[in-house]
Amino acid sequence: MSLDQATVDQQSAPSLSRNEIYEILSNPRRRYSLHAIKNEDGTTELSDVAEQVAAWENGKSVSEITSKERHLAYSSIQQNHIPKMERAGIITHDSGTIELTEEARDLDVYVDVVPGDSIPWAEYYLGLGAVSLSLVAAVWVGVFPESVPSLAWAGIIAVLFTASAAFHAYQNREMNLGSDGEPPELRDGR
Repeated sequence: MSLDQATVDQQSAPSLSRNEIYEILSNPRRRYSLHAIKNEDGTTELSDVAEQVAAWENGKSVSEITSKERHLAYSSIQQNHIPKMERAGIITHDSGTIELTEEARDLDVYVDVVPGDSIPWAEYYLGLGAVSLSLVAAVWVGVFPESVPSLAWAGIIAVLFTASAAFHAYQNREMNLGSDGEPPELRDGR
C-alpha cells in the first residue's frame, strides 16, 4: 500500500466509539500518559512519559522516583498502554517517540473532572436559572421598588450567567488532560 493510500485510509477510518473511548480512559496510567504527552505539546519520548507517570503515581517529583518505580511504569506503559492507544489510533509510536494523533483531541470532552469541593456545573446552572426566574417573577409582581428599572434586573441576570460561563470555561480548560501540572484527578489530593 502506498503512503498516499495509507493516508486516505486513515482519514476515512471511523472514529472511536464511546465504549472504546471509555475503555481507553478507564485506566489511570493511560490517562496520566495522555496528560504527560499533551503537556509536551503532543510529542515526547516514552522514557519521559514513564518517568512523569511514575512520579505522579508515587506522589513524588521526577527527580525523587526510584529506578524500580520508573521501571515498573515504563514496562507497563511500553508493553500494555502504548500498544492499546496506538491500536485505537490515539497515538503513534516510533523508536521511543510518542505523538498524539487528531483522534486524541476528541478525548477531552469525555474527561470532566469535578473538583471535590464543587458541585456539577449542570446543577449550578439549574440553580442559577431558578434564581433568575424567581427574580423575574418578583420584579413582575412588584416586590422590588419601581425606582429600580426592570432592565437593571435583566442586566444582573445577564452578568451572573456571563460570569458563571466565563469561570466554567476557565475551570474546564484547567481540568482537561494536558493542562499544566498534575493530571486533574490528582489535584484535589491523593
